Amino acid sequence: MTVDNFKRVLVVAPHTDDAEIACGGTISRFLREGYEVRVLVLSEAFSLEEGSPKVEFYRAMESLGVVDFRVENFKVRYFSESRQEILDVFIKFKEEYCPDLVFLPSPEDMHQDHQVAYNEGLRAFKDTTIFGYEYPWNLTTFHTTCFVKLEEGDIENKIRALAEYKSQDHKGYLNPDVVRAWAMTRGIAIKTLYAESFEVIRLMI
Repeated sequence: MTVDNFKRVLVVAPHTDDAEIACGGTISRFLREGYEVRVLVLSEAFSLEEGSPKVEFYRAMESLGVVDFRVENFKVRYFSESRQEILDVFIKFKEEYCPDLVFLPSPEDMHQDHQVAYNEGLRAFKDTTIFGYEYPWNLTTFHTTCFVKLEEGDIENKIRALAEYKSQDHKGYLNPDVVRAWAMTRGIAIKTLYAESFEVIRLMI
C-alpha cells in the first residue's frame, strides 16, 4: 500500500496549529505529489491562548500550500460539552468530501480536546483509513506503525509554516532545530533522513 491509494486526504486539527505541528511535512509531500489535502480545524484559538488571532493560521496554510480548509469555533478545552455538535461537523464533512485517508490525534493523546476530536472522529470516519498523529509532549506511549518519508523541501515548508505563528514562538516545540531533529529521529527508524510517524488506527485495503 502506498500514498497512491489516497486521493482525498483530511487532516483534523483540534486547534489552529495542530495540523502543521503534527503533519506539516506529510501535508507538504502530499501536495507536492498532487493529492487533495483539506484541513478541518475545530477551534480558531490555540489550546493555551484562547483568542489568539487566526490570521496566523491562514498565513501558515498559505505558506504550506493548503488552499482548502475550514475553521470551526468550538470553545478551547470544552470540546467535551460539544461532542454531538463536533460529530455532526465530521459527518457533514464526510458527506461533502468523502476522504479516503483521515489524520486524527492519537488515541493516547492526553489533551482533553484532542481526546474528543479522536473519539468523535473515529465514530464519523470508522469506514475510512485513519492515522493517529504524534504529539510527544501529550503522550505516554505511541505506536510508530506508519512512516511517511520526507524530503528536505518538506521540512523547510513545515518550518516556514510554523514560523507564521509569531504569538507562539516561545513554544520550544516550534523551534526549527526541534522540528528538524524530530523528523530526523523518525527518519533514523526507516533509514531515511526525514520522516513523520503515525499510528495506524484503521486501514482499508
